[in-house]
Amino acid sequence: MIVLTPSTSPQTFSCIPRDNTFNVMQITDEQTNVTTTITINSRTTGNYIYTITANFALIEGHTYTLVLKFGTNIIYKDKIFCTAQPLVTFSVNNNQYVSNSTTNDFIVYE
Repeated sequence: MIVLTPSTSPQTFSCIPRDNTFNVMQITDEQTNVTTTITINSRTTGNYIYTITANFALIEGHTYTLVLKFGTNIIYKDKIFCTAQPLVTFSVNNNQYVSNSTTNDFIVYE
């Protein structure tokens, strides 16, 4: 999973695609099901890893499906999660945890 911020400035992520030729990058918002084609600003290669830089218009808390294509062939697929929180302190259930109380009774049948 790729983690990006809701910033409109250029952001970078790394991936290992199936092929070294791709010319289309699309992201689909999983909440609204809207697909957007993103222009790749730059890409660099090193030891089979591609580092891609692009400008994204992402919404805080949304997840996206990323697809790199060459024509109609899918070269790479991944998920993007958008958050402005630092990853070190990120919590999905921040202050929302509800403990489950139980008497811990059980019955054993033999």
